[in-house]
Amino acid sequence: MRSVVVVVFFLGIAVNRLPAMLEGTFLYFPTHTAARSALQEWRVGGKLIGYSSPVTAPRMVWLMFHGNAGQASDRGYIRESLPETDGVFIVEYPGYGQREGSPSMKSINAAAVEAFAALGTLYPGVAIGVIGESLGSGPASYLCSLANPPARLVLIVPFDNLVSVAKEHMPFLPVGILMRDKWDNVAALSKYLGPVEIYGALQDTIIPVHHARTLARSLPQAVYREMDCGHNDWSGRGFVKIGE
Repeated sequence: MRSVVVVVFFLGIAVNRLPAMLEGTFLYFPTHTAARSALQEWRVGGKLIGYSSPVTAPRMVWLMFHGNAGQASDRGYIRESLPETDGVFIVEYPGYGQREGSPSMKSINAAAVEAFAALGTLYPGVAIGVIGESLGSGPASYLCSLANPPARLVLIVPFDNLVSVAKEHMPFLPVGILMRDKWDNVAALSKYLGPVEIYGALQDTIIPVHHARTLARSLPQAVYREMDCGHNDWSGRGFVKIGE
């Protein structure tokens, strides 16, 4: 009898830890290298929260949320997709790069709210748009569900629902039960009325293009474009032109 109790006890621990283990193994791939790019550090209250490419008297300011691998300082390529009149600030996720903490939907959404508020203080009266790349489409869409959302939204190789993507990659696991972080972009954007641009990648094997198509179909105002490339191949090739 005692052996059965011990087995049940350890099974309980395993089930409770599995969601964090699942995300840690399959979702978040941070790097922590020293920043070597033209981007400037973005600090609030002395705390590093991201990197930026600001301009004087911007027509518009963009807040970018990057994909699940690497770190914010690697995302200088977004500058090529933006007009010279627009500034861009790229959020560093908790536990990525030189930022303290650990990544999760809760901590990343909180970082998104913090960054959005900081930009509003830094640029009062200037329209703020949001860019979400891959995993970053989750926190970008989350911001659009708030009472005072961004002025515009651009999503690049996004998902409709993160659980549905995970099910395709891990059909042998009950991921709906095991996943802790379940961004649902369709639900988050269901009441958003601002302009939306969505870019899907035809050769995407990480987030297959039908997820971007499903998300676009759920938004009557969405402008949807498809790129003839893979998930990570769109940057530097002129596929994404924002603000034109």
